Amino acid sequence: MLPLIRSSLLPTRSLTARLFSTSHALPIARITIVGRLAADPELTVTSTGQEMVRYAVGTSYGPRENRQTSWWRVASFAKENEGRERILALAKGTLVYIEGDASMRKFEKDGKVESALSIVQQKLEVLKRPDSAADSLE
Repeated sequence: MLPLIRSSLLPTRSLTARLFSTSHALPIARITIVGRLAADPELTVTSTGQEMVRYAVGTSYGPRENRQTSWWRVASFAKENEGRERILALAKGTLVYIEGDASMRKFEKDGKVESALSIVQQKLEVLKRPDSAADSLE
């Protein structure tokens, strides 16, 4: 038979949630993606005048005869001296590893409320360049 534990001896929920971290809790969801660029990244400007790089990454799963692909839209707010030009130099088909902050946003389209997942890149690593891009770099 299991011994009974008095609830007064158990840590409170807020205490147990903070046992592993010394930082403040933030409402951020972190996402990791490994996939291929769907097109060359593009430099755009937001409505507030801030420059950002936008690109899409495709991830595939399932057996070859019934493969499913998910498309992820990613935004990077990297400054020129923080690697923005390196991101813009990537070509379609480049295999990348991305870590970013994910959030859901809602918008109205044709009278219907729709939602989309927004990903803001925090880390990007190039895993493999497409064969044609590797030839042009040499």
